[in-house]
Amino acid sequence: MGQQDLWRLLSRFGSFKRTRIILQHLSMSTHSAGLGEVLLERKGCAGVITLNRPKFLNALSLNMVRQIYSQLKKWEQDPETFLIIIKGTGEKAFCAGGDVRAVSEAAKTKQNLAQDFFREEYLLNNTIGSCQKPYVALIDGITMGGGVGLSVHGQFRVATERSVFAMPETGLGLFPDVGGGYFLPRLPGKLGYFLALTGFRLKGRDVYRAGIATHFVDSGKMSMLEQDLLALKSPSAKNVANVLATYHAECKTDQDKSFILEEHTDSINSCFSANTVEKIMENLQQDGSPFALEQLKVISKMSPMSLKITLRQLIEGSSKTLQEVLTMEYRLSQACMANHDFHEGVRAVLIDKDQSPKWKPANLKEVTDEDVNNYFKSLGSNDLKL
Repeated sequence: MGQQDLWRLLSRFGSFKRTRIILQHLSMSTHSAGLGEVLLERKGCAGVITLNRPKFLNALSLNMVRQIYSQLKKWEQDPETFLIIIKGTGEKAFCAGGDVRAVSEAAKTKQNLAQDFFREEYLLNNTIGSCQKPYVALIDGITMGGGVGLSVHGQFRVATERSVFAMPETGLGLFPDVGGGYFLPRLPGKLGYFLALTGFRLKGRDVYRAGIATHFVDSGKMSMLEQDLLALKSPSAKNVANVLATYHAECKTDQDKSFILEEHTDSINSCFSANTVEKIMENLQQDGSPFALEQLKVISKMSPMSLKITLRQLIEGSSKTLQEVLTMEYRLSQACMANHDFHEGVRAVLIDKDQSPKWKPANLKEVTDEDVNNYFKSLGSNDLKL
């Protein structure tokens, strides 16, 4: 399927189906460590990372994670590198996520990829979060799952009118990982809880308004912005911030449009402040607005186990450091690999494509506290070491 065909298809479907199609498209990616999946270059004052799999929406492979991690460590130590820029090739995506199908297949055959991919991806997320040099993510296009992890923990995130943000994992029998338990509960009000449980997609300036991006620039100006950043002489974070602020101030696109969720903010904050998924769903039912009932419908299609572990992940993550969150999420990732729903989600969405996952347990009331607790248990010597 070509990029144009994919985009045409995407525009025809609602958000739930659209996420499915993106995930299907990702699953068509090759699993080999192909040449040039990521380009790492020194340009001007900066180290530039370019995700280079446009046909596969720049989906993240373990090979790419390893290359980025090792180069980032080198640039952090290099006195001639003052700035890190990360971007994607093509016009559709920054990075639409990781290759979950390959991970599922590996987990089922007891290969190490299921452990290695999550462990090394989270190490990279932590390295980005603690990077001592200004880190600028140009999130021009689809930014989901693993792509969020490559951008949101950095100091600067620049969205455009083409940006599409989502964390659709509860529909795949997973949870919003890559540090989602850290950044989502820190978004305004209960917005992050809403985004995590529903997989709702934000587009364009709304990615900035939600607090996911730090700046908003027209996509047509991105190459000029990059050139201006590269031309800086020994820049400080403040110098970088000044260039970004200038471009942001000049961008008038959708400036007068209100945030897509603005009229629903009160509903989101009241409905999603409950500390159980059942109570959130009850709140949505009682709210009764078309918006609330639509979200209820969406949530009811998600994996009951994923919903429960996600809510607890966010509640616990709201008071943890990024390192503590990533340690918790690594435990969750390995529990998901060992259980039914993730593999069933991959089957329903990516392999058989019947879009009818049979979740186990099938409903919320069958998911016990003990079940949930088991996902959060320490892995002992196999725990993530940061």
